[in-house]
Amino acid sequence: MKTLPALDIAELFFSIQGESSYAGQPCVFIRLAGCNLQCNFCDARYANEEVPTRRSLAEILAFAAEYPGFPVEITGGEPLLQEEVYQLMESLLAGGRRVLLETNGSLPLDRVPAGVVKIVDVKCPDSGTGESFDRNNLLLLCPEDELKFVISSRDDYNWAVDFLRLQPLPGRRIIHFSPMTALLEPGTLADWILADRLGVRLQIQLHKVLWPEADRGR
Repeated sequence: MKTLPALDIAELFFSIQGESSYAGQPCVFIRLAGCNLQCNFCDARYANEEVPTRRSLAEILAFAAEYPGFPVEITGGEPLLQEEVYQLMESLLAGGRRVLLETNGSLPLDRVPAGVVKIVDVKCPDSGTGESFDRNNLLLLCPEDELKFVISSRDDYNWAVDFLRLQPLPGRRIIHFSPMTALLEPGTLADWILADRLGVRLQIQLHKVLWPEADRGR
């Protein structure tokens, strides 16, 4: 008997998008379980540590269909660890949905379907996984894709600036510098960006402003 496609799910929820250029928009979130990295400041550690719920592809698509017209973000954990994620993305695209993929940048992006917006982390040294980024992925970025650097210190900032200067990206890209607010004041990061006249966007996690006490489902 053929096995129906299914994925390990940490949570499914509908909320306000808190990051990327889509911040502020209502969005359907599909958080897949499992991750290949152990970042020091992970804010979704439960996606890798708790027992996941196995959901069929049909169940996941049915959940997304409860919120028609809104973008759908597939996140984690690291969503590209699950083979079935490619079928999930294809199915959502076929249904006319705007699909966002948030990935930690360590796995190849070559199989991500055309039309999916890739929001790719570049891990800075203070994360503890600063050498994890697959630099070949820079060649696979499309004009609508985005890069995100989480900055925890001046050392992280300098590293991110050097990364961008040494790895120039073709065309204009949306690049976010996001402060780890427990360690770096957003205003301080803003001052550094202005002093260096960087063409990046300062990003503060909107969902944490709206719901500071929530640790999931937001």
